[in-house]
Amino acid sequence: MNKLISLFLLLLLSTALLVSCASNFDRPYDSADLAMGTVITQKIYGKNAKQVAREAITRVKQLESLMTVYTPGGEIHKLNTLAGQAKVKLSPESMYVLKKSLEYATLSNGAFNVMVGPLSKRWRVTSENPSVPTPAEIKKLLTLIDYKGLKLYEKESSAKLAMKGQIVDLGGIAKGFAGDEVIKIYKEKGIKSAFINVGGNIVALGYKPDGTSWNIGIQHPREKNGTYIGTVRLANKAIATSGDYERFFMKGNKRYHHIFDPKTGYPSESDLMSVTIIADQAIDADALSTATFVLGLKKGLRLIDSIKGINAIFITGDKKIYITEGLTGSFALNANEKEFELLNGKTTQ
Repeated sequence: MNKLISLFLLLLLSTALLVSCASNFDRPYDSADLAMGTVITQKIYGKNAKQVAREAITRVKQLESLMTVYTPGGEIHKLNTLAGQAKVKLSPESMYVLKKSLEYATLSNGAFNVMVGPLSKRWRVTSENPSVPTPAEIKKLLTLIDYKGLKLYEKESSAKLAMKGQIVDLGGIAKGFAGDEVIKIYKEKGIKSAFINVGGNIVALGYKPDGTSWNIGIQHPREKNGTYIGTVRLANKAIATSGDYERFFMKGNKRYHHIFDPKTGYPSESDLMSVTIIADQAIDADALSTATFVLGLKKGLRLIDSIKGINAIFITGDKKIYITEGLTGSFALNANEKEFELLNGKTTQ
């Protein structure tokens, strides 16, 4: 949390500098807030931008209250508390996100799985005292991870978990959904140019006022935060990255990160350092970045190729960067990057 607060303060300073250096004609409104356990930043051009930003963060916090795993009173918290016991009434928002979660679980053959809550709870990767479970613990936890244990009853707007001890964790999809909801607010308020960053899930609305695309940095998976291995230009798109560098702990010489393989119960050991997904909707980019990271390069590329309108950047452990065909001309490798090799995704097929 101290790191999060430090980042929050740094972003506040950065946005203040951006505002002070801009002209009155093209000056954006920049904001930074804390919600969903992360930093939310907005850059909005247009009239009433400050009020729009406030409405946007209010909406994000509403969604957080519905979908939090940790706070009593939220729908997902209640669903987990009553696992194996009773159905729980859901808002349209929670039902939609859970439905999308199951769609991506099926599409990825379980690589994306919101039922990994018991693993997250036991590993405690993001806590001050993480620890590696014993093989016996992992074996027991795996009995709770089946995504088919999440039952949705759409006609009555409710859901139920089949077994006591099962835990839904929407950390791999809810932030993307929040980004999409903010874009709806921007459009309703007449905003034509803006972007929001929900903990690494970025959605860009329109183009910058000068007519150029937004230039989004792709985090270098082995350098300090804010060091970019490359950039991608986009407009009216969402982008999300999953990587083994985001949240992890070291034990011996081994890195244990927060993205679990639901089939093994351990942090994913695919051949990837990170995956970045570009899509029309942030909820899709969010879920697919997790799914493809777990699947690995070849299976991940096949999944992306099977879905219309999705593009990806795969960074592998052997220091290669594979981009899908739709990003040719819009992704640029950092000119100072000498270790990583840029390749077309088709070279793996």
